[in-house]
Amino acid sequence: MKRSGSEKDEENMEKLLKELDYQVVKRPNLSAKEMDEAIRDFAQREEHKYSDSAFVVIMSHGKRDAIMGVHYHRTNNPSDSFPVDNVYRRLNSENCPALRDKPKVILIQACRGGEHGRVWASDGEPDEPIEIEDDDFVHKEKDFISLMSCTPDTKSYRHVQNGTFYVQTLVDVFIKCAHEDHIEELFRKVLRRFEHPNMIGNFKQMACKDRATLPKLFYLFPGL
Repeated sequence: MKRSGSEKDEENMEKLLKELDYQVVKRPNLSAKEMDEAIRDFAQREEHKYSDSAFVVIMSHGKRDAIMGVHYHRTNNPSDSFPVDNVYRRLNSENCPALRDKPKVILIQACRGGEHGRVWASDGEPDEPIEIEDDDFVHKEKDFISLMSCTPDTKSYRHVQNGTFYVQTLVDVFIKCAHEDHIEELFRKVLRRFEHPNMIGNFKQMACKDRATLPKLFYLFPGL
């Protein structure tokens, strides 16, 4: 399924991440199986041992809890969908120990359903023993923070020339504020942009923070 404007999203996101001093690895036009393999391979990269954080950006069509692969078709091939949970599972402390205790920022641009994000408003037996005798346990999932392009069950909108409103807004906020704000404040400023009544005309979309397990403030400090 064609995503007019997605090339602009890719261009803007790559430029932003390079400006933030990240090495960018791109894998375009993947099936669900290939997405899973790409994230699995990314989790095993040697440089994670020496890095202090990682970004994973996924841009595609989507539904409630999954990203659609390039071969997805509602009737002919509905199984080509990649569960969002797999991103966290592949990069958790068990499967990606090199990123343990390091921020992992997940950015997903995809619809999460078919509903419009607007309504009329008016006033009218235990797995572990009880006594733990050692301190070798670590959190299986920690240090993640993600920003979805829309709330569950709703659509995510895209301009056919300028790209998605999510990527446009996120890139603009990061460029203007990443030198002074931590990641959660950057995300909050993205949400504030979507709150504005003139954001995308009569359409309504609200970006959504999801699955935040980042206990520390994470600053990007570009240029330092």
